[in-house]
Amino acid sequence: MFNRSRCIVPLILLTACAAKSLAPVGLNYPESPMGDVVDVHHGMNVPDPYRWLEDPDSAESRTWIEAQNALTFGWLDQVGERAAIRSRVESLWNYERYSSPTLSGGRYFYFRNDGLQNQSVLYVSDSLEAEGDVLLDPNGFSEDGTVSLAGWYPSETGNYMAYGTSDGGSDWKSLHILDLKSGETLEEELEWVKFSGANWNGEGTGFYYSRYAEPDAKLQQVNTMHQVYFHAVGTPQSEDVLLYEDSDKPEEFHWMWESEDHTAHFMVHSESTDDRNRLWWKPVESDEWIRLFDDYDAGYSLLGKQEDTVWIRTNKDAPMGRVFSMNLSDPSVQTEVIPESQNVLEGISIVGKRIVAQYLVDAQTQVWVYDLTGQEIAKVELPGVGSAGGWGGRFDQQETFFSFSSFTAPSAIYRFDMESLESTLFRASAVDFDAAGYTAKQVFYTSKDGTTVPMFIVHKKGLVLDGSNPTLLYGYGGFNISLTPWFSAARVPWMEMGGVFALANLRGGGEYGEEWHSAGTKLNKQNVFDDFIAAAEYLQSEGYTRPDKLAIQGGSNGGLLVGATLLQRPDLFGAALPAVGVLDMLRYHLFTIGSHWSGDYGTVDDPQEFSALYAYSPVHNAAPGVSYPATMITTGDHDDRVVPAHSFKFAAALQAAQAGPAPILIRIETRAGHGAGKPTQMKIDEVADRYAFLFRALGMTLPSSFGAQ
Repeated sequence: MFNRSRCIVPLILLTACAAKSLAPVGLNYPESPMGDVVDVHHGMNVPDPYRWLEDPDSAESRTWIEAQNALTFGWLDQVGERAAIRSRVESLWNYERYSSPTLSGGRYFYFRNDGLQNQSVLYVSDSLEAEGDVLLDPNGFSEDGTVSLAGWYPSETGNYMAYGTSDGGSDWKSLHILDLKSGETLEEELEWVKFSGANWNGEGTGFYYSRYAEPDAKLQQVNTMHQVYFHAVGTPQSEDVLLYEDSDKPEEFHWMWESEDHTAHFMVHSESTDDRNRLWWKPVESDEWIRLFDDYDAGYSLLGKQEDTVWIRTNKDAPMGRVFSMNLSDPSVQTEVIPESQNVLEGISIVGKRIVAQYLVDAQTQVWVYDLTGQEIAKVELPGVGSAGGWGGRFDQQETFFSFSSFTAPSAIYRFDMESLESTLFRASAVDFDAAGYTAKQVFYTSKDGTTVPMFIVHKKGLVLDGSNPTLLYGYGGFNISLTPWFSAARVPWMEMGGVFALANLRGGGEYGEEWHSAGTKLNKQNVFDDFIAAAEYLQSEGYTRPDKLAIQGGSNGGLLVGATLLQRPDLFGAALPAVGVLDMLRYHLFTIGSHWSGDYGTVDDPQEFSALYAYSPVHNAAPGVSYPATMITTGDHDDRVVPAHSFKFAAALQAAQAGPAPILIRIETRAGHGAGKPTQMKIDEVADRYAFLFRALGMTLPSSFGAQ
């Protein structure tokens, strides 16, 4: 695949030559034949020459995938420092870590990973002080570690636990039932479950779950007709009782559960990934649903129920979020409990008959405790400035758990007493790096239209602002998802290599509520790209870096961000890492659950939305004759959320358009999906290859102290 004639040097110098030259002269991309498919949208002819790549299992696609991987890994093999980078990534990854415990049926359930286990192991313990016993070890699900645990749901009676398994990172999962007394898994298996847990009835004899009919094409077919079933323990799936479906709304999601006191059923319906939904309820003994909120005018999330009173979080007339209570016997009467504030209500729960509210203040967590009427009890003192998550529990439970981390503080798990309001450390992770040698700060910059946008910047102390620093800018900007300060051992090697890490809180996210989110959706989507471009310009104007030293990174919707931005401003970047991206904006809605993203993107059916989508769709905007930055696209051939055709078609289009010397590569992971359940060793390989790619693309050198602590 490579013409190495321009890099003929003694063997001892081959590594240096490979690391410094951006791409071997004569880099030949695999053949990507252009078909003659043309779609017509609102009178406009739109060619789709790589439509054939939408079938990942065709002989042509498999040949193309193998050839692309051969090219990519051949290019990476020329980075002599790649082995050292991978070794350091692995050593940093090798630390003991825990999840927050969950109390159910009088016992504590939590995950532990000894460091390099491919999948974390589920433990159970009678007390927090006792050493836990292994309950379920997903590392035994498959030899290669690619079958993962995809959710676990213990019954409150303590008799059974339902759990899901996912093969190769697929969103599809199978549900199994573990007998918690004997430790044996029962024979029945529930298939074709997607975007559903298992909610047990009060007797612990069965559970509610949601599924689809078996698809013809598992990894591509549009998923419609989400159905709610009840499964009785000890019976085959064929005998499960269908409780709800709606043929008039085939694209809706449906979820049903029993209240904690097991006197009421609730059901939520959602038609998109935005947080608007419908909320129904009925007494357990009734067959008639009462439609509490049925207009899709806002999001409604049930927090808890006590007798006939329920507490609900909503963004109805409150973009930042608020909480109200209502009596189920007269739903028209609603009482404000926690009014909307100037900060976004990021999370909310009721534990121990008290409300725990998590707010984002400039993308950083602050937590308050209220009584059930909304009277403030206390502000929780967190271990520092960063991100705190968790706070789950039951109405009658007197303790909860939360995790805390920041860019420089590894995750620690705390127990929080709902009576004394005191936090005590449960578990802390020890990572092989010197946190005192790093600094993190938040800055605010101005986007194209004058909007102020926050960004975090992290690097080693003593950084010289001379514009020479390799910098990795990360973003997402969509679906009301907030990016907050959290620790990642995978980022440490980048900073040890002399790199700067920057995280921009772009519009489209949830950092400042629904208005911030809406400002980055549909016809406003260009705002997100403008915010990202402005972040890059800020980093350069402030002396952190320069174009040939700046890389951008994002995954899923963030992959779209990177793809669109590198096409719009190729002069601004030296490298780009779009991962599992939504990149064909004219056809995204035609695969699996893509249609549910229309709340953020819009669709080609609307003329104005088509124009906006076509203007930035990465697959359709790679311009021949342009010198694009070095790009490594990453995807998984089993990704059934953002199907790999997005990345395949973008790679083909960008390779065909590239006029400069920088490589356009695609790294395709086999036996991997969108990211969930990916084995540890696969993650380490991917991170190491990402840094090896940047090392070469940005012309970096490893400091003599790299890996030494």
